[in-house]
Amino acid sequence: MAKHTLSTLEAFLIFLLVMMTAVTVALLSLLFITSGTIENHKDSGFPVTQSPPATLGSTTTQGSTLTHGSTATQGPPVTTTPEPPLFQNFSGYHIGVGRADCTGQVADISLMGYSKTGQNARGILTRLYSRAFIMAEPDGSNRVAFVSIDIGMVSQRLRLEVLNRLQSKYGSLYRQDNVILSGTHTHSGPGGYFQYTVFVIASEGFSNRTFEYMVTGIVKSIEMAHKNMKPGKIFINKGNVEGVQINRSPSSYLWNPPSERARYSSNTDKEMIILKMVDLNGVDLGLISWFAIHPVSMNNTNHLVNSDNMGYASYLFEQEKNKGYLPGQGPYVAAFASSNLGDVSPNILGPHCVNTGDSCDNANSSCPIGGSSMCIAMGPGHDMFNSTQIIGGIIYQRAKELYASASQELTGPLAAAHQWVNMSNVTVWLNSTHTAQTCKPALGYSFAAGTIDGFGSLNFTQGTTVGDPFWDTLRDQLLGKPSEEIKRCHKPKPILLHTGELTKPHPWHPDIVDVQMITVGSLAIIAIPGEFTTMSGRRLREAVQAEFATYGMQNMTAVISGLCNVYTHYITTFEEYQAQRYEAASTIYGPHTLSAYIQLFRALAKAIATDTVANLSRGPEPPYFKQLIASLIPNIVDRAPLGRNFGDVLQPAKPTYRVGEVAEVIFVGANPKNSAENQTHQTFLTVEKYEATSATWRIVHNDASWETRFYWHKGLLGHSNATIQWHIPGTAQPGIYRMRYFGHHRKQDFLKPAVILPFESTSSAFEVVTS
Repeated sequence: MAKHTLSTLEAFLIFLLVMMTAVTVALLSLLFITSGTIENHKDSGFPVTQSPPATLGSTTTQGSTLTHGSTATQGPPVTTTPEPPLFQNFSGYHIGVGRADCTGQVADISLMGYSKTGQNARGILTRLYSRAFIMAEPDGSNRVAFVSIDIGMVSQRLRLEVLNRLQSKYGSLYRQDNVILSGTHTHSGPGGYFQYTVFVIASEGFSNRTFEYMVTGIVKSIEMAHKNMKPGKIFINKGNVEGVQINRSPSSYLWNPPSERARYSSNTDKEMIILKMVDLNGVDLGLISWFAIHPVSMNNTNHLVNSDNMGYASYLFEQEKNKGYLPGQGPYVAAFASSNLGDVSPNILGPHCVNTGDSCDNANSSCPIGGSSMCIAMGPGHDMFNSTQIIGGIIYQRAKELYASASQELTGPLAAAHQWVNMSNVTVWLNSTHTAQTCKPALGYSFAAGTIDGFGSLNFTQGTTVGDPFWDTLRDQLLGKPSEEIKRCHKPKPILLHTGELTKPHPWHPDIVDVQMITVGSLAIIAIPGEFTTMSGRRLREAVQAEFATYGMQNMTAVISGLCNVYTHYITTFEEYQAQRYEAASTIYGPHTLSAYIQLFRALAKAIATDTVANLSRGPEPPYFKQLIASLIPNIVDRAPLGRNFGDVLQPAKPTYRVGEVAEVIFVGANPKNSAENQTHQTFLTVEKYEATSATWRIVHNDASWETRFYWHKGLLGHSNATIQWHIPGTAQPGIYRMRYFGHHRKQDFLKPAVILPFESTSSAFEVVTS
């Protein structure tokens, strides 16, 4: 492959960029590295070298034990909430569902997913929610909780803090083994809630404001589910979803053995698995759906916080079931959770060179003119909003069909198993006599290339298997040379960043990782700490099902739940790893990562099947870093223009709009991140309709509605504007409407601490007509 030759200007700009990053990290290291910045947790003796296996192969809000032991964080004294009495004489499970807002900041924070410099939040399209489901046996002896969260991924710090707060309230009822936290993987949610340096840098700092908002929302959703528990039944159904996926690394998929590929009709997993939850009277309670697709219908030019295609499916399902409620409100909860989505894109028109229109579906995802930055995959709609609706709408419709026809009841005991594992040092048994080893974390060159869903900002190309002297030298000078051991372990990956050997100001990647599984009757939910590719997921499911069958649990259904508990990037097959496209370059523990996970999850399955979970070692507990690099964006006082007040209308609504048009009002604004601290208001906006019979205004939309958009325009010296749009749907009733704006401004008088004060404003009334 011909190498791109950097111009002098390119080289200088790249060198300047990297130097600025390195200097920033170095300075922050000096600032934040102090004694006591980390709680060290002693290794409790989990052996990273295992024996050879026997066989190989709600409403919105703002603002008996299988394994034992406390979580990794030190919390306040435990005040156990009394357990409500449970009715026991029935067949089924106690079921509780809950949903709570976990949006966090919608301004002055990077969006997490694309790692694109400058893609920061500037408003909101939809709110983000945590959706919790608790299932307990009739006698209450065993219970499990599954939580799907509208965020990019669950961070280790987030999980540890949630478990700590649950322990403080409920004692040992909800623990690391029986609570799964799973991210939907929207790329349009805020970052800033991580503790490992790679992700802190990608988030442009740690935001305690957003972290606390998310933790509070997740815990609140679990509390709601706990309070709402009632006897009920769970039904399972499966079916294929067509027309919403492509494999974004098809050339990598082709590296898998032909005999294996021949067993499948597609290079993506099309099967959706749903759980239908009802009470004993048949009243609907909730839905969990698992389906493999990247929520990247909203591309890397987007600046509005939203839950993308899977969130849109949840939105449609909940609106259908919660008639008469605003979005985010009502008792029914529908979660569309992630699965083995690693190489699966919703941009079904495929990759094309945006400058020529030619296909760039090649091993390097590169165009003859412009390289990889010109190779972009598009969704089916006329813009990213429309593509999100199309993809999410199809997913919703299929889930609705499967839900309506679900008749196979889940019965049987509940179980949970969990271990912490040092993934940088697992001995993998390839067969009864030969072993291999996982590696210290490292990212390859193709990681920096990005994907056809969002290319990297520098001149890197997917499929790179040879390093570049320029980048190698620059890395060595700024960060030090990677060891020969890590380079040898990761072959054929050319290492760009040897993150497992970088520890300042904190480790750059996790070593200690959760492996976790819960079973609900004949369903096994495998909680994976990253993004498995299609074939990786198939191998893991097959191995887990075979392990259960070996020990007498026949006909188990295994479902992969993605982005759980801690984020470790991607997991490809050994064969896909050789191609070194983006997913392989991002498989941070080396070529045998998948084999290690299969070995570990088989051990959990065996323990559940043989009722020996209590004999599993907990493993080495992960760290919890107390002092992190704070956001470099300062908190400044908000200011209104002379003669104006916050919320004053700068551009009024027109007197009349037709259905299908966009009503828009511009107000004197204040920084929306203030509303993540002072949660006086639960929405940034409302659309209200005048009801003549009662002479009142009725709220018909809020900022969780798909039809509304809230844009924040940042000016100089604390000045800003806020634009509220209502994209008037065809279902809107003719009548008189108005829009309202709810915000908070930061005020600080001389020599006094800053305070955050609420304000609100109302547009003039306008009429909506049908023609």
